[in-house]
Amino acid sequence: METDEYRRIRVLWPDHLNLARGKYLPHRLAAQGTRHSLTVFALGYDRDMSPVPGTGFLEGMPDMECHFDMSDVRPGWEDGVGVVVGDLERNGEPVPIAPRTVLRNAVNAWESLGYTPKVGIELEAYIMEPGDDGRWRPYNAPGSFVYGTGVLTDPEGIVRAIDETAERLGFRVESINGEFDIGQFEMTLEFDDAMRCADEVFLFRVMAMEVAAQKGHRLTFMPRPIPESGGNGLHVNLSLSDNAGRNAMLDPSTDDGLSALAKSCIAGQLHHMSAMAALCAPTANSYKRLLPGQISGYWKNWGHDHRSATVRVNPERDASTRLENRMPDGAASTYSAIAAVLTASRLGVEAGLKCPDAETGDALETASTEEHTPDHLGAAIEALRADKKFANAIGSEMVDQYLAIKEIEWGKYLAANGNWEETIDRFTEWEEKYYLPYL
Repeated sequence: METDEYRRIRVLWPDHLNLARGKYLPHRLAAQGTRHSLTVFALGYDRDMSPVPGTGFLEGMPDMECHFDMSDVRPGWEDGVGVVVGDLERNGEPVPIAPRTVLRNAVNAWESLGYTPKVGIELEAYIMEPGDDGRWRPYNAPGSFVYGTGVLTDPEGIVRAIDETAERLGFRVESINGEFDIGQFEMTLEFDDAMRCADEVFLFRVMAMEVAAQKGHRLTFMPRPIPESGGNGLHVNLSLSDNAGRNAMLDPSTDDGLSALAKSCIAGQLHHMSAMAALCAPTANSYKRLLPGQISGYWKNWGHDHRSATVRVNPERDASTRLENRMPDGAASTYSAIAAVLTASRLGVEAGLKCPDAETGDALETASTEEHTPDHLGAAIEALRADKKFANAIGSEMVDQYLAIKEIEWGKYLAANGNWEETIDRFTEWEEKYYLPYL
């Protein structure tokens, strides 16, 4: 469909909470872009607004502009509506706390070293259905099983509708299948340049959640909404292409086929793992997923084709050679999670960090290391604040704004629920109200 065939253009941009904000514009006015208050970045999920650094809250709540190229408008999932992801600017400069700005800076830093980051994302999500008590309950699919397909796994055709919509609109879906737990699904999108991949995942998530909502269900990427079941990950698969287009992670001359560059990337991801957690596991609920035995990126380790390791190296040794970071969860901004992986990897390369030995144990209840992700959101906040090198590299203005928001969020969790250890094995009413409608 040509852009002039759309009646309206839905202009979206990602915020710090992984929400898709934007406006509908009539086609005749779309090229002029949109304006929004910068102080949106001072909001929590509950719409509470606080005087957060970099948001203009105490400076009159000024505007920022959202710009895009009309050639980037693509078919939307609403009749007659095109959709596009925009960049945020203020006074002609990129907004430094915007997730797209942060990712673009992380990509540019790699390109200055002569490498192009390529990224693929694996998403996990639960389908929820309304219960008789007015609360959401897991999708009634008792015949489902891991790697399941068809009506036993998806009896009401929710995932089929998402898949068909994605195919019709040109989303580059690689695969969709049932995951380990009842009502849980994995959705994998193809490798692409980092920004194109992040935009694709951003729009795919919005589309998938809205298709499910139209059918009276909720698709949630929330880290662990069902305490007796597993969590939802957002696995970031990374490879790097050199100037000749070759996969720079590959070195056939080494014993394991990994290049020195790949090993330094692994070392960087592990060295800065605690700081990455606040961005990759950004909610209180995230740390109910990051536990021993959850196959979720808990331990500070890596392994060859090892799903219980935080950094998993896939078994292929060809153009597909890549590193999979399994710590990020479904609440994370894809832009921020990719930027965190790229930044930590680059710091590992620039510092010449030595890669530890690969994990050889089961890494379920025990591992070759005693180090692991922070115990809760509060500890993750402090870890990001303490890692000045990582914070400055990914963007100090964004980190200051983000930490302020997350400290408020963590304080609200504790005020509502009390001691963390007493609620770690429960999905609280506060989490259901604060997170579930949005994630």
